Amino acid sequence: MKSLQNAIEELARADAELAALIDRVGPPRLGVRDESDIFAALVRSVVFQQLNGRAAETIFSRLLALFGDGGFPTPHALAERPFEDLRSAGLSRSKAASVQDIARRTISGELPTRAEAQQLDDESVVARLVAARGVGRWTAEMVLIFCLGRLDVMPVGDFGVRKGFGRVFGDGAPAEPEAILARAERWRPYRSVASWYLWRATELDFSNPGSP
Repeated sequence: MKSLQNAIEELARADAELAALIDRVGPPRLGVRDESDIFAALVRSVVFQQLNGRAAETIFSRLLALFGDGGFPTPHALAERPFEDLRSAGLSRSKAASVQDIARRTISGELPTRAEAQQLDDESVVARLVAARGVGRWTAEMVLIFCLGRLDVMPVGDFGVRKGFGRVFGDGAPAEPEAILARAERWRPYRSVASWYLWRATELDFSNPGSP
């Protein structure tokens, strides 16, 4: 991964308003998750979809516990696990079907390994990932950023990005994707880093610019 320090310096030069946000928030903490592979990242993402953090963590822990040793199951183990076992961990029928589809597509090679994905451009990775049940563009973009460490992803469908953009560059209302994409042209090739700052903007008190 390229230096994040280089990224914030280039972003600050390219956009004065973003530079003010960077100064206020401080250095980025855009870490790549310690996932074993794309398979694990996708399964985790599906489990967490549309749930608050605590509930999702509970279900995710129960899912892992089904496989005994506390580690992440292999694709074969997850694909072969009885469907109702997955349901007993708290997964909905749809999510249980999704994680098994991800496992089967990983086994077949339809979903790329981390090493394979590193040889593909962003859009090619997205196209491969969204073929799996339950994996949409947003999930694929989160894999690009947090699993593969791609620095130039602009997840305009993410509500936090839309909300943060509206607070920094608009009237406070969540921005439309087209407006974000237009301004984000000046943020290339570090749009993932800019997105991280937009997420942080949702946590700031804009009624008091001096507050953390």
